[in-house]
Amino acid sequence: MEKTWLKQYPAGVPIEINPDKYKSVKELFELSCKKFADNIAFESMGVQVTFKNFDKSAHHFAAYLQNNTDLKPGDRIALQMPNILSYPVAIYGSMLAGLVIVNTNPLYTAREMEHQFKDSGAKAIVLYSPFSPVLQSIIDKTDIKTVIIAEATDLFPTPAMPMPYPGGISFRDTIADNPANKFTEVETKGSDIIFLQYTGGTTGVSKGAVLTHRNVVANVEQTSALNSVRIMEGKEIIVTPLPLYHIFSLVVNLIAYIANGGKNILIANPRDIPAFVKTLSTSKFTFMTGVNTLFNTLANDAEFQKLDFSTLKAAIGGATAIQKPVSDLWKKITGSALVEGYGLTETSPVVTCNKIDGTERVGTIGIPLPSTEVKLMNEDGVEVPVGESGEIWVKGPQVMQGYYKRPDETAKVLTADGWLKTGDIGVVSDDGYFKIVDRKKDMIIVSGFNVYPNEVEEVVAMHPKVMEAACVGIEDAKSGEVVKIFVVKKDSSLTEAELMEHCRKNLTAYKVPKAIEFRDELPKTPIGKILRRMLRPDAVVKS
Repeated sequence: MEKTWLKQYPAGVPIEINPDKYKSVKELFELSCKKFADNIAFESMGVQVTFKNFDKSAHHFAAYLQNNTDLKPGDRIALQMPNILSYPVAIYGSMLAGLVIVNTNPLYTAREMEHQFKDSGAKAIVLYSPFSPVLQSIIDKTDIKTVIIAEATDLFPTPAMPMPYPGGISFRDTIADNPANKFTEVETKGSDIIFLQYTGGTTGVSKGAVLTHRNVVANVEQTSALNSVRIMEGKEIIVTPLPLYHIFSLVVNLIAYIANGGKNILIANPRDIPAFVKTLSTSKFTFMTGVNTLFNTLANDAEFQKLDFSTLKAAIGGATAIQKPVSDLWKKITGSALVEGYGLTETSPVVTCNKIDGTERVGTIGIPLPSTEVKLMNEDGVEVPVGESGEIWVKGPQVMQGYYKRPDETAKVLTADGWLKTGDIGVVSDDGYFKIVDRKKDMIIVSGFNVYPNEVEEVVAMHPKVMEAACVGIEDAKSGEVVKIFVVKKDSSLTEAELMEHCRKNLTAYKVPKAIEFRDELPKTPIGKILRRMLRPDAVVKS
């Protein structure tokens, strides 16, 4: 494929980046903490931490692990917390000790936790205290021997909380200044594993993507290069509502903003919209990340609409498609763009992104980052012409090494020459802008015609009385499959007939839903991605 997107790069943006600019993410952190020592690195619930104190706490944590546990460089440590101050400290400290980090969703069930801990071989865990009972129920089935309990107030000037876990270690104690705990430097190379980053499991069993320090450094350099024109070193304030255990927030918010000396406002519970909006009201934030459902909820909130958005440069959406009605409303309310990008756990994560210089292309996922190749392939592994849809294949220094202990699964998605088959269907315009059509596995086939749920959902969301929508395919004796939509109303007066008429006006006949079901809410992942698979078992068309 001709790299027409290169013509879209702003002046000064390199075609290639140096993935070896830093020997490791650890070195990136160390240099930033020295350079921006007096800047505020993090804010949580009104408490602020400078880069200098962030560095100090992380070194104390690493020293504690080295002197008080059996952990050795290369061992796996699970981190299972919401966005509290302990989390970035634990990430940096684990890197300093040479450990491999296994980021874990704190809302996982016992079964999901057991799978991830056993699969990764984790020997230690830093766990947010309210979730310790779940760990207790499965820990004997894992290799975890060291349990460190974190609280939201560990870095606050407040008294310590009681220990809720028998035999547990207080995170507050691990970061205390203790002369007996001497830190020993660990050499870290770019080829060393930094994360076993588990996929969401929305399309099957959760697998650990093996990401190296070089993978992550590369992606930080790639995203920074494309948008360097708008990012002021040491001056930016980013809002982080998506959990840091998610690859998008982990790299784009945490690691990239440490690299540029920015301030990170951590939101522990983004579902508490009143508290979230109150936090936003106290800061002149310049960037924010999120997902479609979160942006939609905020833009429809009366108190959010009253905020001062004069410093907001852009909001960046990922993890799932940003719908045009949401993007349009966001810009109307805030006056700034809602910029969409695209990536995967397997690509550390960003592959493409819209520029944040005011030239964003609404409805697209933007252009490939520097040092990134993208092509669209048909079922036979042949590249399709411009304008035709095909599976997105990606190649670049951010692509994972493979799935941990799963050579069979790795072989399904990684070619011998380094191309990653994403499983997503896209199209590209003549001038190099890509658009996601849908996930390959979510595609609905109606009488031989392909129907992409994203398109149907966006049309449904255009209706002013619709808050959210999800589209699935269900079996049909005549057509093989037909379309069903699940809808959350914004206006209770919305009727099935009214919405069906809207769909008929905006969709060709085979794409029009044959069934509509209204619900109070839709099933979502913790980051707000709608789980279509959770709707399919209930999707039965009445004859």
